[in-house]
Amino acid sequence: MEIEAPLPRRGPSATNRAFAVLNKAVSENPTVPLDSPGRRRLPPLLRRAWYGLNQAFRRRIAHTGVTPDQFTAMRTLLEGEPDGMTQRSLTEAMSSDPNTVASLLERMEEAGWIERRPHERDKRAYRIRLRETGLAKYREVRDLAVGLQVDVLAGLPEAEREHFLEQLEIVATACRVAADESAKNTR
Repeated sequence: MEIEAPLPRRGPSATNRAFAVLNKAVSENPTVPLDSPGRRRLPPLLRRAWYGLNQAFRRRIAHTGVTPDQFTAMRTLLEGEPDGMTQRSLTEAMSSDPNTVASLLERMEEAGWIERRPHERDKRAYRIRLRETGLAKYREVRDLAVGLQVDVLAGLPEAEREHFLEQLEIVATACRVAADESAKNTR
């Protein structure tokens, strides 16, 4: 297994000096546990990245009346089946939960951004599609979303950006598989 690089710390505080000692211990002793405070850890890094990205996006689009989740739903619907997606397929594509998506779609329908039509084969399901007003909202927010992604990825050398996204996709897929396996093991 590859050893993770120690977490860089700077500054003269006692806490930073303690982290420097831990970092040295991690780099000199590969048996330091993955959850040691001196190591980079996947869960807090993913959480910090997601929280920062979501907050930045929320602030950039606040004036539009669209939330980050609504934008994600709009984009997913546009990229989905041309006849519309079922709520279940939208939930899966968004990596969300059914209750969150149900509430989200209710608000979007009230705003006039989506429409629900009866599914042609499944009488219990509906096909969800963007209406023209939803498409207009999506277009209004899209450039802001792309701009934020460009700004965030600018922290990486240009030659490494696509590779980073490929690696992140591998991690995201592994997380989904772990969640699915965990669900199977709890039944």
